Amino acid sequence: MYILGINAFHADSSAALLKDGEVIYATEEERFERIKHWAGLPLKSIEFCLESEGITLEDVSAICIGRDPKAKLKNKIKYGLTNKNVAFGLFKQRFSNRNDLKSIKDVIKDFFGYCPEIKFIEHHRAHLASAFFSSPFEEAAVVSIDGSGDFSTVMIGKAKGSEIEVIESQDFPISIGIFYSAFTQFLGFPYYGDEYKVMGLSPYGNPTYLEAMRQLIWTGDKNILEWDDLYFNLSGGVISYEKNMPLVSPLFNREKFEVVFGAKKNKGDEFTQRHKDIACSLQRRTEELIFEILNRAYRLTGLENVCIAGGVAQNSVANGKILGNTPFENLYVPSAGHDAGISMGAAQYYFFNDLNNKRISPLFNANLGISFTNDQIKSILDDMGIEAQFIEDAELFEVLATAISESAVVGFFDGRAEFGPRALGSRSILADPRNARAQQLLNEKIKKRESFRPFAPSILEEYGEEYFENYQFTPFMERVLPIKEAKRKFIPAVTHVDGTGRLQSVRKELRPRYHALISKFHEKTGIPILINTSFNENEPVVNHPKEALDCFFRTNLDILVLGNYLMKKE
Repeated sequence: MYILGINAFHADSSAALLKDGEVIYATEEERFERIKHWAGLPLKSIEFCLESEGITLEDVSAICIGRDPKAKLKNKIKYGLTNKNVAFGLFKQRFSNRNDLKSIKDVIKDFFGYCPEIKFIEHHRAHLASAFFSSPFEEAAVVSIDGSGDFSTVMIGKAKGSEIEVIESQDFPISIGIFYSAFTQFLGFPYYGDEYKVMGLSPYGNPTYLEAMRQLIWTGDKNILEWDDLYFNLSGGVISYEKNMPLVSPLFNREKFEVVFGAKKNKGDEFTQRHKDIACSLQRRTEELIFEILNRAYRLTGLENVCIAGGVAQNSVANGKILGNTPFENLYVPSAGHDAGISMGAAQYYFFNDLNNKRISPLFNANLGISFTNDQIKSILDDMGIEAQFIEDAELFEVLATAISESAVVGFFDGRAEFGPRALGSRSILADPRNARAQQLLNEKIKKRESFRPFAPSILEEYGEEYFENYQFTPFMERVLPIKEAKRKFIPAVTHVDGTGRLQSVRKELRPRYHALISKFHEKTGIPILINTSFNENEPVVNHPKEALDCFFRTNLDILVLGNYLMKKE
């Protein structure tokens, strides 16, 4: 039985294909459109899923969309009647989007010649499903936290077997996601998805504004969250979609913010200690709120396992602290905890919860996207008139490990693309973590991004406990953990200013080629770690060999590997 899930007309548009409950393909439309966070109908992603499996839409039982326009309809009407200015801006933004949802069946039918039955799955239920039904747990508390979706900003539930029971939820507009985004804008980062930049900036500051932020938003008794709405400006709505690109409206009351936090940072202004302190305070307050919500979920469920999803669940710094700050003993976060994961979750919710099918094996492999054989790569190289050397695995990893140990920076394009925002060794840029200059080189010369942003360590799983305090298996780079103090001097390029690292645990069974490469580097250097950052330069992660070649030639990468083909710059 095939089920197709999509996230459509919403940021991070995507598609996922399930076969008898197993996620066999999943990808984001931005990888094909080459526009970050692309937000239209993911026709190219749907096409990829179908063609990869060799089927048509006539073979698909249902299309599940991670949006339900009818969800919380009474709450929406009540809110609109009592908050007319905000409601007008919000509903104006969503009106055309709602019309798009109504036209999905016609557009799909026109494009593919057929459209199966369409199922609408509430946004946060899809998030919960993407986490729980991918997890190894038979029973767990499930929590979704994000900006907003279908008029909810938090949802708490209890899941067992094939069933998810929603216990409670928080209505829009009170939102940790909006709270974080408002300060992201205040700190001079205006674009959708910029929140992770603030997370990277936060360790450079002190939490001097923490008490002030506690007065802005807090957890409640009856409601999950409460806030002082005078500090937030939602009269222009939250997000609009112009030409399928998400645009975030101004979310803060500038006059109120500047009284407490000083002047807004403008483009071109240098980052001052005040800005860093605001970022630190914001991150700290967000962590407090997440832990309080999770403690609430524990009180409501009494379970030892927890699964989390939603945009706020991409806060890897907070994720790494959850088990130490809540009674939960085990945590699962999916590779695509953000809104791209809605496609996978919507299909899973329908297949398991609605159809009551039995659970299957957990998902620890994010390699669900497009792939190219060596023959296909050779054909592309020949068509472009580019020469490359074919090298078998054993020799290839020897050559790469030696080059990286001698300060080469490598673009590594291998196998199926990852589903989610993190590169995990299939569409990665790799470098030597011992090189103290590597962070500056990668940020300034290759990634061309802010100098304060850290890079991730990919570590052989068997050495995780040797290098990290309170080590937790982290296959998707979804957690930040403290690096043991005695080890930090050996891996300065992946040790952030606060002594932490956003790690990726590399398990041999899950990623055999990447594990072999890191093992060869370990053999040569004694360090079981490589720097791993996404293979891109201010663009979506490369998806096709041509995009990898383009990035290689226009940046300061030294070596490019496409499958078993290797190219070096003179």
